[in-house]
Amino acid sequence: MDFNTNEPIYLQIVKYFKQQMVVGNFKPGDEIPSRRELAGTLKVNANTVQRAYKEMEDQGMIETVRNFQSTITRDTEKIKTMKYELIDDAINNLIVNLKSINVDKNDVINILNDRWK
Repeated sequence: MDFNTNEPIYLQIVKYFKQQMVVGNFKPGDEIPSRRELAGTLKVNANTVQRAYKEMEDQGMIETVRNFQSTITRDTEKIKTMKYELIDDAINNLIVNLKSINVDKNDVINILNDRWK
């Protein structure tokens, strides 16, 4: 993972997990690395990973049972919802960026139609 300075690292970790779940790289029920293991791999503070895992637990992305490794949720509807959240975020960012340079909506639609293959 390459981290940017525009958003907290723990949120970038959460977003990465969402993306991996949506594309199927992390499958329902898959075990995920321990907090310490992921912190070492990413070279970030263990508390940062702990915060990311807590956020993912709160959002229902992962399940943690005491004394067992955390796993990806088995709730496929939750994963489907995450896909639409990621799409919505991407579209909102696109709209904000294009409006800031006064791009006409019809031009955007034409470009998307032309390039979407």
